Amino acid sequence: MSKPGEKSELDRALALDIVRVTEATAVAAANWLGRGDEASADKAAASAMHREIARLPFEGVVVVGEGEEGDCPAFYMGEVIGEGSPSGAKLDLAVDPIEGATLCAKALPNAMSVLVVAERDSLLKVPPIYMEKIAIGPGYPEGLVDLDATPHENLKALAGAKGVSVEDLTVCVLDRPRHGQLIEDIRSAGAALRLIGDGDIAGVMHVTEPLQTDIDIYLGVGGAPEGVLAAAALACLGGQMQGRLVAFNAEDRAWAKLAGIGDLKRKYTLQDMVSGDLSFAATGITDGSLTAGVHHDKKTVTTSSVVMRASTRTRRWIKTEHADRRKFGA
Repeated sequence: MSKPGEKSELDRALALDIVRVTEATAVAAANWLGRGDEASADKAAASAMHREIARLPFEGVVVVGEGEEGDCPAFYMGEVIGEGSPSGAKLDLAVDPIEGATLCAKALPNAMSVLVVAERDSLLKVPPIYMEKIAIGPGYPEGLVDLDATPHENLKALAGAKGVSVEDLTVCVLDRPRHGQLIEDIRSAGAALRLIGDGDIAGVMHVTEPLQTDIDIYLGVGGAPEGVLAAAALACLGGQMQGRLVAFNAEDRAWAKLAGIGDLKRKYTLQDMVSGDLSFAATGITDGSLTAGVHHDKKTVTTSSVVMRASTRTRRWIKTEHADRRKFGA
């Protein structure tokens, strides 16, 4: 990890390299759009992302991926990918070939492909279990909201900081049976709800621009890998986030142990989850609130992406027309 005044191993040109990876991945997934086959879409996307990352000029280590070695064919924790480079750049990788596989299979909005490359040892290594999350956008006192507070307490604190009433707030929550009590508590407090079927990376990102998204705060339990990817996005966009791993059963506890996590009660801040410089890229698979999806005509494939850098807080929106559809196996 670079220190103040030191040069980061992340090269500016790498941003375009990683967005090419998410573009190819999104197109591979889009070939299964609306076909109701999540497994095939996920397999195609993972294969495309793995192939493209293997061509990049660095040594990448998967710290947020699909599982343990032997449990999955690609992107297992600790897998080393990339061609290497003369400079010897070594980076952490966090991958989600399809954020919202169900959305892709059903041709619903907000499915996307996500890749994060970060300075070595700067991303929290998490197993493929669940994480309790809370996130708000930038511009508020640190620690304004907290996982240990009640939903009503958090909403009251946020409303006070905004100078509005709780009734003026909208909360984003994954639409899951496990959130029944949370949903009831939010409604009892008087806030509005935005329930989403999948895609909690995008859900967390939405809190950074409430005037555009009408989402003020994200609450609930989602995937732990997606939690780290969302934290990486907030490191680029600004905002606050806390996460705490959730083990629902013995298998989850075994996953946590394999990942070297002994304290399942620990509360992680954004800085705990992301502690160094990184680049974040996402390409839409289906049309969504962040990016447009993959679109085809007879000769071309068009993709829409966002690529961001934590150290500079830059965001680039990239619309690419790929003239040769065969490049992606289309």
